[in-house]
Amino acid sequence: MIETIFALASAPGRAGVAVIRVSGPRTGDVLDAVAGLPRPKPRLAVLRAFRSDSGAVIDQGLALWFEGPASFTGEDCAEFHVHGGSAVIEALADCLMALGARPAEAGEFTRRAFQNGKMDLTEAEGLADLIDAETEGQREQALSQMTGSLRSLYEDWREQLISVLVAIEGEVDFPDEEDVPDTLSDTAGPPLEALSQALTRHLDDGRRGERVREGFSIALIGEPNAGKSTLLNALARRDAAIVTDIPGTTRDVVEVRLVLGGFPVIIADTAGLRDAADQVEAEGIRRALERAERADLRLGVVDVSRETRPDKLLGTLRTNDALILNKMDQGQALHLSDELGMTRFKLCAKSGEGLSALEGWLERQVIERLSRREAPALSRARHRQAVERALDHLNAARGQLSRAPELAASDVHLAMRALESLTGRIDVEDVLDRVFSQFCIGK
Repeated sequence: MIETIFALASAPGRAGVAVIRVSGPRTGDVLDAVAGLPRPKPRLAVLRAFRSDSGAVIDQGLALWFEGPASFTGEDCAEFHVHGGSAVIEALADCLMALGARPAEAGEFTRRAFQNGKMDLTEAEGLADLIDAETEGQREQALSQMTGSLRSLYEDWREQLISVLVAIEGEVDFPDEEDVPDTLSDTAGPPLEALSQALTRHLDDGRRGERVREGFSIALIGEPNAGKSTLLNALARRDAAIVTDIPGTTRDVVEVRLVLGGFPVIIADTAGLRDAADQVEAEGIRRALERAERADLRLGVVDVSRETRPDKLLGTLRTNDALILNKMDQGQALHLSDELGMTRFKLCAKSGEGLSALEGWLERQVIERLSRREAPALSRARHRQAVERALDHLNAARGQLSRAPELAASDVHLAMRALESLTGRIDVEDVLDRVFSQFCIGK
């Protein structure tokens, strides 16, 4: 039996207004009992006194009625807009429980919307991301996904697979001649190849969607006392890392979250690269190298007042990274050849001289790598894994067309199942539990 649920849909804590949402088969009876008759017309807010089961007035506020299936969850829904004091909210919650409703679990409203066909799984994930969005880039990506961009793309691929499957099974079940393999290569081969290329392009996006959600990673690496911590503090506009003249002060990774170009960015200060003096410093260097390897962009910080060439640092950098020639105020004793091919910035992190040029370049890099493209981006590891499975099965089907059409049809079926797991068409209870448990109570 479907239960009637309720939850605080607005933020918890003292506020001017609080919204309590109700959904389920007994919602109409609950609304009538609390707000009185006549029941409000659908989607029309009315001012009512809200009463407990004893008839005592709890508060005065707005009542709204959403008759299913024309509601967020697809069920009968109601909202009570009350004053946001904790005593009012608690009293109304007690009243709703006395009338047979129970408190909702995290994400239960959205899960019911999914189960009632009001949205698919990618749209539900987009809604969760929209609630959590802290930057403009995150908001744009989440809104696009919530309004069906990924769903449309995956459904289009699924429909193309159905057409391919019809062609394969038709030739296998009703062959006119003994040239089925040649016929299939002509009819099913090109669309399978086109789909394979489309999925490959979708995957080959530099994990753009995941970086918009989680943050673009930048690692500061270099020798001890090169000025990495000073640069981190300058970029963060606060004292995020400890700065001393003692080499090896930074032992662990220190992270700062920024917003550049409307996108989330995580800048990590790391331990200085040198021969470790002890086990603790050795672990810090190991973590520094690991973070540098995983980073989307590395900034190699060099103290140009020294004459020693930082070969250990240079070996970790790539051509699309940047060299930060720091401490220019102390004179340039070190000169690195241009053969390294990396972008360079001369600055003094301590005074801030030259910092604006670096910040402008970083912002342009982030915008260029994370800005929206024509096709929607994969926003979660779950999406990427499913598309990778679908691509593997597509490529297997292409290889089987001329040898074993029945096996090719089986692989197309498996590719379809992989895509259907993205939108929630097939039974994926373990995935559903993970997705909806991330929602706040009341959504």
